[in-house]
Amino acid sequence: MNIYNQILTRYWGFSGFRPVQEEIIKSVADGKDTLALMPTGGGKSLTFQVPSLAMEGICIVVTPLIALMKDQVENLLKRGIKAQAIFSGMTRREIDVSLDNCVYGEYKFLYVSPERLGTEIFRERVRKMKVNLIAVDEAHCISQWGYDFRPAYLKIAGLKELLPGVPVLALTATATPEVAEDIQNKLLFSKPNAIRASFERKNLHYLVDVTDDKHRRLLDITRKIPGSGIIYVRNRRKTAEIARFLSGNGISAGYYHAGMGSETRSLQQNEWMKGKMRVVVATNAFGMGIDKPDVRLVIHFDIPDTLESYFQEAGRAGRDGRLSFAVMLFNEADKTNAGKRVAARFPGPEMIGRVYQALGSYFQIPFGGGKGAILDFNIMDFASRYKFNATTAFYSLKTLENEGYLELTEEVNNPSRIHFTAGRDELYKFQVANAAFDGFIKMLLRSYSGVFSGFVAIDEEFLARSSGTSRDVICQYLIRLGKMKIISYIPQRKSPLIIMNSERLDPDSLFISTASINSRKDRYVSKLESVFSYASSETRCRSMFLLKYFGEKNAERCGHCDICRKKNETGLSRYEFDLISGNIREVVRHGKVQPDELAELLEFPPDKVLKVVRWLLDNSVLKQEKGNIIKWVD
Repeated sequence: MNIYNQILTRYWGFSGFRPVQEEIIKSVADGKDTLALMPTGGGKSLTFQVPSLAMEGICIVVTPLIALMKDQVENLLKRGIKAQAIFSGMTRREIDVSLDNCVYGEYKFLYVSPERLGTEIFRERVRKMKVNLIAVDEAHCISQWGYDFRPAYLKIAGLKELLPGVPVLALTATATPEVAEDIQNKLLFSKPNAIRASFERKNLHYLVDVTDDKHRRLLDITRKIPGSGIIYVRNRRKTAEIARFLSGNGISAGYYHAGMGSETRSLQQNEWMKGKMRVVVATNAFGMGIDKPDVRLVIHFDIPDTLESYFQEAGRAGRDGRLSFAVMLFNEADKTNAGKRVAARFPGPEMIGRVYQALGSYFQIPFGGGKGAILDFNIMDFASRYKFNATTAFYSLKTLENEGYLELTEEVNNPSRIHFTAGRDELYKFQVANAAFDGFIKMLLRSYSGVFSGFVAIDEEFLARSSGTSRDVICQYLIRLGKMKIISYIPQRKSPLIIMNSERLDPDSLFISTASINSRKDRYVSKLESVFSYASSETRCRSMFLLKYFGEKNAERCGHCDICRKKNETGLSRYEFDLISGNIREVVRHGKVQPDELAELLEFPPDKVLKVVRWLLDNSVLKQEKGNIIKWVD
């Protein structure tokens, strides 16, 4: 057994790697910059965790999702692997202590948000670390051709220059060939090196249901297909509405969106994870980092903006390899609504300028000030106060982010944290001299480990129950110990953040590139049209359509999507149907021909040829013209 298999078995309990995982690990271990293209649920994290554990030093993992970052750190710690995370919203003191631990504390993984890469404190400390690998999760975020471009990802190239000779492993589940090439260029790969796992999911049946009554079809489908499910919708209001609709019709359902309180979100998620709730209705805020292998059904009630996001969200079904379904509900109204979204997503420079200046007023930032400020932000309060449409305000801020003026983070749900700044000897003297605090300090030390080496998350409610007192009393003790320089106490904070990358500019100095806005708009519309093509197609296998979109060549018809099922009604095998239809296409492309002539020209039984011809006519692949002549419609 090689060292990689030993690590896999020791820490994760698996006997072997999934397809392509070992190839990626060996590429990284050989010091090669590597792009790993793996489907959702394909085990991407192991491809950097295993080789890093086999080498001396620490792996820096760049990821944009704070919740996912925290989950991975927690999972590593449970396995006895030392890991740390640094992200927007942490105090300078927390970051300082965390980086010191990574320099001197034999940590194996440092998870960091891309925004932190360019800070001086990070660049200064990373030079002192023995870094063995740079892993870039969600690597498509570095490409302006991708569906989720994040300007902060461009800072990763600077990290590579800071650590010459350290290999980069870029990971994504949603890169087209164009994006895959762009990722390697942006990350300064020494030479192209992409390793691709097949994106084919043989157990996942893709279906598109064209219907004017989505609620009825939703109910029919959830009743027909048993097991756990996710229903994706576009807006927060709809999550609650559809959950109530399903519950009222006997299907256990809850809902989830980013605007809910973190405790409520956690409760809904846990109820669903444990199977106490069958279906969760959610916006796309739900799903990242959730490891529930037995999801049998993912339904998109509203169409997504891109095939990348659809493939990722649909891919949350059937990770255990058992039969599962991904269903998209579609009608002509979806196209009309999508057109309205285009206008809302790309406000003009004048509106963006108004939002920018209102933001400065909201935080009372003077002109020329505010650079580097990290500010709690409530977008609904902001939009209400300045009478903006919330959607317009959000996308104006995202444009300002793309232009580099600021960053708008996801909600940061940081629990309260403490760190004992007093040494053990100093603490003992304090306890002797301050008997009123002795019992409380002992309770803290019994309840939490690692409080001397770094910041540790605490729960004031738990401490209150343990001591038979109230949360307020616990908080007062912690605040007083902080003032006495015994601990550093950071109370819980739950809020999205605005990070000001530059000083506040006056209206004449703010530059918003119209060309850049139009370019992003064109890319968005192009991706939206690909979704329409997928949903509207009546002839192309759904799986083949998706695989071709992501650059997978020689994909075969799946045999079980709604298109393939219709073809199967001819009574022919998948192989026979494809072979005969391919020959028909070649004949028709060279000139018009009558149906009976086709049956004579092709070396197949005439009855089988005519069955395929009839199916192709019924589905508008072949078109009849005057004189009963046929032509192929591409």
